[in-house]
Amino acid sequence: MFVDQVKIYLKAGDGGNGMVAFRREKYVPDGGPAGGDGGKGANVIFEVEEGLRTLMDFRYNRHFKAPRGEHGMSKGMHGKKANDMIVKVPPGTVVTDADTGETIADLVHHQQQAIIAKGGRGGRGNTRFATPANPAPEIAENGEPGEEREVTLELKVLADVGLVGFPSVGKSTFLSIVSAAKPKIAEYHFTTITPNLGVVAVEDGRSFVMADLPGLIEGAHEGVGLGHQFLRHIERTRVILHVIDMSGMEGRDPYDDFVKINDELNQYNMRLMERPQIVLANKMDIPGAEENLEIFKEKVGEDVKVFPISAISRQGIREVLFTTADTLEVTPEFPLIHDDGGEQQRVLYKHEKEDAGFYITRDPAGVFVINGPKIEKLFKMTDFSREEATKRFARQMRTLGVDQALRDRGAEHGDVVRILKYEFEFID
Repeated sequence: MFVDQVKIYLKAGDGGNGMVAFRREKYVPDGGPAGGDGGKGANVIFEVEEGLRTLMDFRYNRHFKAPRGEHGMSKGMHGKKANDMIVKVPPGTVVTDADTGETIADLVHHQQQAIIAKGGRGGRGNTRFATPANPAPEIAENGEPGEEREVTLELKVLADVGLVGFPSVGKSTFLSIVSAAKPKIAEYHFTTITPNLGVVAVEDGRSFVMADLPGLIEGAHEGVGLGHQFLRHIERTRVILHVIDMSGMEGRDPYDDFVKINDELNQYNMRLMERPQIVLANKMDIPGAEENLEIFKEKVGEDVKVFPISAISRQGIREVLFTTADTLEVTPEFPLIHDDGGEQQRVLYKHEKEDAGFYITRDPAGVFVINGPKIEKLFKMTDFSREEATKRFARQMRTLGVDQALRDRGAEHGDVVRILKYEFEFID
């Protein structure tokens, strides 16, 4: 099965917890703190594996959780860093954040890597908190939580040349003749239901990759037919071969087909029309095709390259391949992420008030609920089994302005406050 779009959940490894420990050597009085730091959690890294051709592996495995770092130990020994989780993806994979739609990575080359979710740093041991005022602290941090996110993987096949056209115009037949690819060929619409790739070798030693894309029909950019599922695969191509049934066997007008397909490409993405387009007037061995070709050439004008071919009899194939290879040599790549403005980019730095890092709501039971990435991170990194650590968290909340914000919301002495799943009383 060909899978080219999937949504998955990633959780990077948490950092290891720091340790509270003290030196206990027999002849070392007042030994002092000796708790080590925790190790860093594992990153989730995507790596391109050129042997993969589909996102099928993610169809049944949609959750990836990386290991956490090792906890700190006594005698000042730090925990071991966790090994990164490597997830293999096929070349041509675009990774976007499922919530924001932001493009995280465009993975194209073999063994190219990108960190998609960052592991948390290790918590500090009590040796880090020693000061002249407090030489024997009983404070250690828990490890920082690893990043978690949902991402969308979208596969856009890596082909230099893309074959487009209505169903049953002969795209699959053409690909099977010019390459070793074996696409399914039959006399009915939508024979091709997945993109087929083939390597085309030209007589002079040049070669390129060609993709036979499922047939487009009118309205494809709005989701009609099969073509809209695979329009994304033409975004990486540099040259478009537009195959047209010049025989008019099915009662369609070749020029009308040409206009409709180009309109679909234009509606999907304006930049598709920037690519050089070569028109292949196929099925020229059928009676009536010559007359239709003359009419077609008059309508499109001299600016459009039209090559009369017959995929069955192999008429005109050699000339098309040479022209395509020549066109590829002078056509640059079209980056998926581009700057539309074309002007020099300038960055204007403005002073903005720092985000408070929390917000307060109230549930139906009257409990004050504190949420926010900064306060939740501090909470998770606090070891509440130790009194000093609990007092430190109270000071951090006061510094962030949580106490005053609760008073402003009407909190009084003894009211219940909740952070994540934990509740405590507000003491004024």
